[in-house]
Amino acid sequence: MWEIDERPVEDRVDTVDTRMEFPQPQKPADGKISYPPGVKEITDKITNDEVVKRLKMVVKTYMDMDQDSEDEKQQYLALALHLASDFFLRNPNKDVRLLVACCLADIFRIYAPEAPYTSHDKLKDIFLFITRQLKGLEDTKSPQFNRYFYLLENLAWVKSYNICFELEDCNEIFIQLFKTLFSVINNSHNQKVQMHMLDLMSSIIMEGDGVTQELLDTILINLISAHKNLNKQAYDLAKILLKRTVQTIEMCIANFFNQVLVVGKSSVSDLSEHVFDLIQELFAIDPLLLVSVMPQLEFKLKSNDGEERLAVVRLLAKLFGVKDSELATQNRPLWQCFLGRFNDIHVPVRLECVKFASHCLMNHPDLAKDLTEFLKVRSHDPEEAIRHDVIVTIINAGKKDLNLVNDQLLGFVRERTLDKRWRVRKEAMMGLAQLFKKYCLHHEAGKESAQKISWIKDKLLHIYYQNSIDDKLLVEKIFAQFMVPHNLETEEKMKCLYYLYACLDLNAVKALNEMWKCQNMLRSHVRELLDLHKQPTTEANSTAMFGKLMTIAKNLPDPGKAQDFVKKFNQVLGEDEKLRAQLEQLISPTCSCKQAEVCVREISRKLTFPKQPTNPFLEMVKFLLERIAPVHIDSEAISTLVKLLNKSVEGTADDDDEGVTPDVAIRAGLELLKVLSFTHPTSFHSAETYESLLQCLKMEDDKVAEAAIQIFRNTGQKIETELPQIRSTLIPILHQKAKRGTPHQAKQAVHCIHAIFHNKEVQLAQIFEPLSRSLNADVPEQLITPLVSLGHISMLAPDQFASPMKSIVANFIVKDLLMNDRSIGNKNGKLWSSEEEVSPEVLGKVQAVKLLVRWLMGMKNNQSKSANSTLRLLSAMLVSEGDLTEQKKISKSDMSRLRLSAGSAIMKLAQEPCYHDIITPEQYQLCGLVINDECYQVRQMFALKLHLALVKLMLPLEYLAVFALCAKDPVKERRAHARQCLLKNINVRREYIKQNTMPHEKLLSLLPEYVVPYMIHLLAHDPDFTKPQDLEQLRDIKECLWFMLEVLMTKNENNSHAFLRKMVENIKQTKDAQAPDDPKTNEKLYIVCDVALFVIVNKSTACHLESPKDPVLPTKFFTPPDKDLINDKDYLSSEARTSLLTGKPKPTGVLGAVNKPLSVTGRRPYTKSTPIESVSNISVNSEPGSPAGSRGREVGTEPSELGARENQENPVMVVNTDVEVEVKDVNPEAGQVSGDQRGKKRGPTAPPANGSENSAAPGEKAAAAAAVPNKPRRGRPPKSLASGASGGTSGAEKEGGTGAGRGRKRAVAQDSTSSPTVEPITIKIPKQQKETDSKRPAPQRPVELQR
Repeated sequence: MWEIDERPVEDRVDTVDTRMEFPQPQKPADGKISYPPGVKEITDKITNDEVVKRLKMVVKTYMDMDQDSEDEKQQYLALALHLASDFFLRNPNKDVRLLVACCLADIFRIYAPEAPYTSHDKLKDIFLFITRQLKGLEDTKSPQFNRYFYLLENLAWVKSYNICFELEDCNEIFIQLFKTLFSVINNSHNQKVQMHMLDLMSSIIMEGDGVTQELLDTILINLISAHKNLNKQAYDLAKILLKRTVQTIEMCIANFFNQVLVVGKSSVSDLSEHVFDLIQELFAIDPLLLVSVMPQLEFKLKSNDGEERLAVVRLLAKLFGVKDSELATQNRPLWQCFLGRFNDIHVPVRLECVKFASHCLMNHPDLAKDLTEFLKVRSHDPEEAIRHDVIVTIINAGKKDLNLVNDQLLGFVRERTLDKRWRVRKEAMMGLAQLFKKYCLHHEAGKESAQKISWIKDKLLHIYYQNSIDDKLLVEKIFAQFMVPHNLETEEKMKCLYYLYACLDLNAVKALNEMWKCQNMLRSHVRELLDLHKQPTTEANSTAMFGKLMTIAKNLPDPGKAQDFVKKFNQVLGEDEKLRAQLEQLISPTCSCKQAEVCVREISRKLTFPKQPTNPFLEMVKFLLERIAPVHIDSEAISTLVKLLNKSVEGTADDDDEGVTPDVAIRAGLELLKVLSFTHPTSFHSAETYESLLQCLKMEDDKVAEAAIQIFRNTGQKIETELPQIRSTLIPILHQKAKRGTPHQAKQAVHCIHAIFHNKEVQLAQIFEPLSRSLNADVPEQLITPLVSLGHISMLAPDQFASPMKSIVANFIVKDLLMNDRSIGNKNGKLWSSEEEVSPEVLGKVQAVKLLVRWLMGMKNNQSKSANSTLRLLSAMLVSEGDLTEQKKISKSDMSRLRLSAGSAIMKLAQEPCYHDIITPEQYQLCGLVINDECYQVRQMFALKLHLALVKLMLPLEYLAVFALCAKDPVKERRAHARQCLLKNINVRREYIKQNTMPHEKLLSLLPEYVVPYMIHLLAHDPDFTKPQDLEQLRDIKECLWFMLEVLMTKNENNSHAFLRKMVENIKQTKDAQAPDDPKTNEKLYIVCDVALFVIVNKSTACHLESPKDPVLPTKFFTPPDKDLINDKDYLSSEARTSLLTGKPKPTGVLGAVNKPLSVTGRRPYTKSTPIESVSNISVNSEPGSPAGSRGREVGTEPSELGARENQENPVMVVNTDVEVEVKDVNPEAGQVSGDQRGKKRGPTAPPANGSENSAAPGEKAAAAAAVPNKPRRGRPPKSLASGASGGTSGAEKEGGTGAGRGRKRAVAQDSTSSPTVEPITIKIPKQQKETDSKRPAPQRPVELQR
């Protein structure tokens, strides 16, 4: 065998020249070929084996020779020439060819720099021959591999191929060499082979005059993915070669890309179609390779071809996004140009940019600031897919490391939870849930990260307020899987729930309570369905079952499809008794969480069809099972919660570690148990649980004790029979709370006794008798709790205490308490004050009014005429504005509280049919006018009480008409809230009618359209409506009508528009039953009818059709129609019609805006509503943190945090805008509010926080006193009086003193000077617009009746 020279390549290369010359060959004198000693002549006459044998000796000779052996060089020159003959170069034997190639390589080494070959063609043949032999390197296991390696090594360190630079067609040789080397390299080669290949190729690139395109292609083709996957080693070789030759090859690469990208010559190379892939690979190898190429990409980013821009964006996304890339910082112009593509008109380009952002955020956090603004715009992209991918981008980055996403980016995801598209909302909600579980539940990044996203839990639960059942179901799923994972062990699961509940905000707590309530309601529906299966099949049973199925379907996604699936499931239940048994066990109150999982699994298994890849029926059933299965709460869970509560009470819990104080944990824990006591009462029944609750009853915290009593009330039905020890301890505590506890504790204690003890009559008597004897109006501080207890006792046991209660009411409540003012109130001018500031005497009077109502609600009859007397008393309280004695001792804020109490009391009595019948129209009107009270808080609380009673269908339909008066409210939020209440109530009624068959008489009390007669009658008796032909008063009437009719007429279902028109026309054929013989009263009624007809006709083109039914009018308010008299008179003058037409209020997109938050600083959010039968409790707010979910009706100049005009859905004819509610509205000379700003809806007003906003300045009080007649003012004066009083000028002078009529106070938009605590909302009006508005005599809001 032969030996390889082991000297380092560098040393060996230094021994030879890199270029060879071509001198004339010197032939030996005798012309014979000299062979090395022992080697015979090599000719074609001998065998191949002999040739090989002799060539080996020749190879050994040449290997041993060096450049200094001049004699030997001369001696063997002829042999060198002979070895280049065709006999050897074309020899078919590969061993011969290999040995010859080795000899030739050594010859080039020995004779350098003077090559022994003169012919360029011969040199070309020789190097092509050598190149072909290098293919033998491929097989490393070949016995000849060492010779091939020697050949490669020799060529590399001698740089033999550099001789070819002198040849014209050297490029052909280089291309062949490069192709050969790239094709033979494989994973069996060691590093030396690769190194020699690199040396060989890099010397050609670096020492040549340039790299041709063909040669460049042989390198670059190895970077293309197809080739890269075939031969990874060739890719690595090309990569290292490019890195090594970057300085030389960069210009060649730039020229190639310039030809393709800028000039557009795709024919320049076969690789033109892979240009972007090559750029990506080259950038990954060394960005310096593309220094000159990047500006060309900036040019391509601005191409007119969308697909071309898309390709460049995809490329740059990879270049900018790859880890450790510094392209964005090194090439800012290209980065900025790329960011501009986020706003590209081509959707796929924007989509690609958004997808890139995810990698960029993860790999380059320093670029997050640049990306944030662009992602913000894209989060509002009109394309659903782009908004979806923005969320995915942010969430993926957040899941990798929360520090990668700033609060702004998380805010974009938060916004998208209210997206109009379900797919986007779902992605946003699920993404936030995953972040919450990772960082808040598992604390993977510490407390700081958990605190950063602590808002997620509240936000996710707030979404339960959305109307969509899909949103609700997803919130339930998120709660069960991410917030309190149901697969945790009971102890850990309850700890999660305990501290989660303690950390939630108020709205989230309400949403969670509502979620449990809805699930419990659905469980009860399924339980009732199973009960129907146990009954014999009858028509009534089938009807009831169908109704129940429809109710259940409404609680599942896609109710339309769900109906069919629920029917199918019901059919399966009827046929499969075992399935019914499993379902009964699942909804059983005693079912544990583990049993529930087994039941769900078994039911799902029975309904699975193996041959069906997708089973929508099974999916729907799973949805139902997941909603009704008790996955969190069972007896064990309640016991664990109670233990956690005990630890908090004892101070041994880790409350502080969880971020809550022990007091908060205890109070929240009791509230949690209280809520669960409604939905899972059976799970509480254990001595251990009740012992812990008894300890809570003894705590000083009033709220804790109150919650504990309520839990006993809800769950203690078996205490008396099964737990006598608990009973004997509980009774004295309940007695003590009923006598001396807080009012709330007293109420719960009385109800608890009534609910859980069999001898409740004895127990209640033991409380009633000492309390009734101790009543003393001179000590009002000790009066409130007894009054509460007595009121609830009289309601729960009316017959037992009928006689003593009548005496107490007549002698003490009315004569001694309500009709006497013992103390003088605080004359600070406030219209409202907090409960702590209210005097005990007034609080006692409020409780006295409530006691009267509870007493009557217990009796439920009017045999003794007590109800008539009570109603007269309450009416007198309203007429006297709360000052029943009219002695002027009581303060304004106390009067406001008593007005609210009286109005609420009448409304409460109206819920009982026997009392509703005796309420006169005048009393109904007085009650309704409370919604226009001058005090903001009175209006707010009364409207809330009204809505809650109406939405439960507890109040008669006529009370819905009261909301029409909210059009007069000066505060935008109150009007928006009233609209939502209207919409909710109308929807509840229509839904109830659809689900329940009922007689025609019942339909009259439910059909929303029948509110119109009550509304017309109420507006005809509006105290503001004093001059029937006054244009401004007519416009106010129209606004009130429009407020109601716009919601009613959103759809023309069953030709309802024609029905409304017919109803109003019929009213004109009757007389006002309240004063049938008074011409003025009837004229006002007919004028309101004409205004209503005007609105209906302008709103609807279908109203002129024939009405399918003849409306029935309420006889309590209208006389029977006179068939002989036809009233076709037009009561509106042409001037009035023109005024109504041009000053029309613009339509508000009530339905379109239901889920839009309306933000007014400081408003208390309205979130609660109550379900009716199958109607789930859907908050009127889409965002619980916002005060109202609908936009108001003001013109677009009013401030809105939505950043858009309030009526963007509908065309608006802007006539004028409302004026700012600020000091600038006041006339500095006269010191009064301008006549156009009479406290009536002139822009949003900052909400009263503590009543100080409703106080009047000293100058205003004096002016108001001057305006009031000697006779005490009753109710709200006419508008001019209210205007004068609020501004300091007597309205009586203008109206001739007509202000003593019945009514309610005008609700005033308070001046910003009323209190330093008010932050007035300034409405910015452009200067030009202000000048225009100042020239208009009476700014009005436009009404757009035609859409």
